[in-house]
Amino acid sequence: MASTIKVNNIQNQCGANIANKCGTTITLGASGDTITLACGASQTGFGRTGTVDWDTTAKTASFTAVSGNGYFVNTTSGAVTMTLPASPSAGDIVSFKDYAGTFATNNLTIGRNSSNLDGNAGDKAIDTNHTSMSLVYVDGTQGWKSVEEGTGFIGEGFMVACGGTETTCGDYKIHTFTGPGTFTVSSLACSPANNVVDYLVVAGGGAGTARCNANTGGAGGAGGFRESSGAASGCYSASPLGACVSALPISVQGYPITVGGGGSGALNTIGSSGSNSVFSTITSTGGGRGGGSIPLGPDAGNGVPGGSGGGAGGGSPPGAPGGTGNTPPVSPPQGQNGGNTQTGNSPDHQSSGGGGAGGAGGNGSSIKGGDGGVGVTTSISGSPIAYAGGGGGTGLFPGREGGASPCGTGGAGLIGSPFTGNPGTTNRGGGGGAATGYNGSNNPATGGSGGSGIVIIRYKYQ
Repeated sequence: MASTIKVNNIQNQCGANIANKCGTTITLGASGDTITLACGASQTGFGRTGTVDWDTTAKTASFTAVSGNGYFVNTTSGAVTMTLPASPSAGDIVSFKDYAGTFATNNLTIGRNSSNLDGNAGDKAIDTNHTSMSLVYVDGTQGWKSVEEGTGFIGEGFMVACGGTETTCGDYKIHTFTGPGTFTVSSLACSPANNVVDYLVVAGGGAGTARCNANTGGAGGAGGFRESSGAASGCYSASPLGACVSALPISVQGYPITVGGGGSGALNTIGSSGSNSVFSTITSTGGGRGGGSIPLGPDAGNGVPGGSGGGAGGGSPPGAPGGTGNTPPVSPPQGQNGGNTQTGNSPDHQSSGGGGAGGAGGNGSSIKGGDGGVGVTTSISGSPIAYAGGGGGTGLFPGREGGASPCGTGGAGLIGSPFTGNPGTTNRGGGGGAATGYNGSNNPATGGSGGSGIVIIRYKYQ
């Protein structure tokens, strides 16, 4: 005959509850107790507690998940598909973690196995490195729902900032400023190694000078170019000028950004130098304007110093010097010298090219105007782009123009209608090209304006 014990409360010898029934609620154990099933015993009807048992042998090939398990998935050698359990029940749970931080290169695909994923009848590719996620099956409408997800180590955070035009490249965020703004850092990373940023700061290029008579003005120098090495934000292909430059430490604050404008070309006279660009402790100096010509006054033919120096103007007597680049000096140099005009006894009407970040401006000669100094190329923005080339000088007649910077950011010198020097490229810091209105008769001429600068900031954000 079966025995029956009727009781609403069971206590231990100390008077603490072991089991208690109150109305329709049954409570097992008291605060601080641990309830353990005997070895080999199983339970039904309770559901899971939202946790999984982790399989510490990483999955390197496609597999079918089992409810209650968590998986480390290694996609180093190729993409992997994790197929969810067939015919799941409400409360089933599966978790996974990116084992090697390679989901962005080789994706993990979640195979839905005929159940919906977050209400959608489609598989899901996970393409963010270090992703971890827990999926719980709810019902036939929503199917599997993500209840917990993140990236990185538990408790790890990364720098959070805003400002400018924001883009991403893998695990790195890029802020591009083509005009004034503020780079605002609202929180820092847990690891001090991630509280630094790589940067590119390019100043505005100097303007070229124009003359309407039998003299020629010099070309504008490129804006100063300063860059870090890229080692802190994905080892992008930095220019040679950034090879030995460390990333910049950052704190929680707003950093005002100044983007220098290009110098303005003027009618029949000298133009203006470019303006500085500034980010934190990094200042790049505007490019020097091109020299005028001797009739404009003492030393008017000299190129003006700047980030890169302006080219010297042509005229009699010859021998005017180009402007000095890397002024004021920084290491590595932010730019190079402008070209000089030819020395000798005969008048020289060909002007000189402006300096570039990667090379000095070409000297004017009795044959042609000097070419613009070469700029440099960096892929800090995510693709290779050339910056800070010098403008080209000019002569009095067609065929004697100087070329633009070989990387195309400075303006070419110009002879003939419309008698305006070509401008430096906008947001590349190129120097403006020189111009002449002579061409056998005097015509109004305008020097090419310098290109505006740019500031780019890059860092690890996930």
